[in-house]
Amino acid sequence: MSIQIKSVRGVSDILPSEISLWQWIEKNARSMFETFGYQEIRTPLFEKAPLFTRSIGEETDIVSKEMYTFPDRKGQLLSLRPEGTAPVVRAYLQHRLHLDPRGQKLYYMGPMFRYERPQAGRSRQFHQIGAECFGLSNPYVDVEQIALIYHLFKRLWTVRDPSISQKDRQSFQIHLNTLGCRSCRNQFSELLKRHIGNFVTRLCEDCQIRYERNTLRILDCKNPGCRELLKDAPVMIDHLCDDCKMHFEKVCLILRMRDIPYTLNPHLVRGLDYYTRTTFEVTSHLLGAQNAIAGGGRYDHLVEEFGGPPTPACGFALGIERLILALKEVSKNAEEVKPYCFSFMAHIGTEAQEKAFEIVNRIRLMDVPIEVNYQAGSLKSQMKQADKLRSVYTLILGEDELSKGQIILRQMKTGIQEEYPFEDIPKILKRKYESWIME
Repeated sequence: MSIQIKSVRGVSDILPSEISLWQWIEKNARSMFETFGYQEIRTPLFEKAPLFTRSIGEETDIVSKEMYTFPDRKGQLLSLRPEGTAPVVRAYLQHRLHLDPRGQKLYYMGPMFRYERPQAGRSRQFHQIGAECFGLSNPYVDVEQIALIYHLFKRLWTVRDPSISQKDRQSFQIHLNTLGCRSCRNQFSELLKRHIGNFVTRLCEDCQIRYERNTLRILDCKNPGCRELLKDAPVMIDHLCDDCKMHFEKVCLILRMRDIPYTLNPHLVRGLDYYTRTTFEVTSHLLGAQNAIAGGGRYDHLVEEFGGPPTPACGFALGIERLILALKEVSKNAEEVKPYCFSFMAHIGTEAQEKAFEIVNRIRLMDVPIEVNYQAGSLKSQMKQADKLRSVYTLILGEDELSKGQIILRQMKTGIQEEYPFEDIPKILKRKYESWIME
């Protein structure tokens, strides 16, 4: 007996019964990105390892514990991408996109990889949707990206289930902070280190390491004991230089003017070292302790650190798995998003079957989706199949219709039936399909 090979722990198959929800999220995200003027970019799944160690930070959990890094046949270290920003910055410079004086607004979708303990909404292969904007330092850019996420989430929450209560529509929250520029950040780090020195031995093991190597990241610790010790720690927002203070105040003002709700969170640091100034995170109480769905911020020095010219930049990423978990929680009683088969061909009899396949082929050449029953069966069983596929229209071809040279077109929702000549049905169905996709 052969040994059954199963998938690797921490990765999942996305089955046909689930894929429609993924495609629906991706479709809405693409639409929102295009509305905001972003263009898609696709980068490789693996890169040279130093790309991530330099950009993310060697003392971050991602680099020190979670990256999938391996040597190729020539001994060069490669890493499966753990996040999307560094590869996009690399592509931005390699292909000289920075020479465009208008700046660049790019978005991406795809899998990322981190070796961590699998749990709900956190896999070793996970999927992100993200955006990066290069060449613009105006605080309106920071707000634009926060607004993009806010309106995308509002759309997803609403379209998912129109009956969702107003309370549940607010089941995601935007947290906002600033990390300042290099100058005020370094000064604050020293102040924070002096404060934490009074109780450093009571921190968790990871935070004691961070105390020596990257003190600011202690604020990002999720350990309840550490969070309690840090509740009276100084906060960055009180120690900004004048320029950073003006930038952050402008961001907050524009958000209020646009009626985008947010919560100031002075302990929000994010897990990546390259952030400067504005940083933000979207969370949902529906997800428990691991409640972050999206996050991002400004990173005005990363392009320069990669050998490019000084370039302001801002970006974010959202986790699709986490988003799906939240959507399912907020809409438990809603009808699942299931695939539509726009039209279905039912046929009775051998001669009708041959004609049915001929008509189906003509319809498909008109770019109209249609499925057909490939096995003999009663009309009742074929109509059940059409219902299961959630067909909008079903074509019915039996011996009587064959003798008349006509076919029945049944609208499944209303039950209304009409007869049309064989030669007319492809164009008629094409018009109905174009009208349906515009609804």
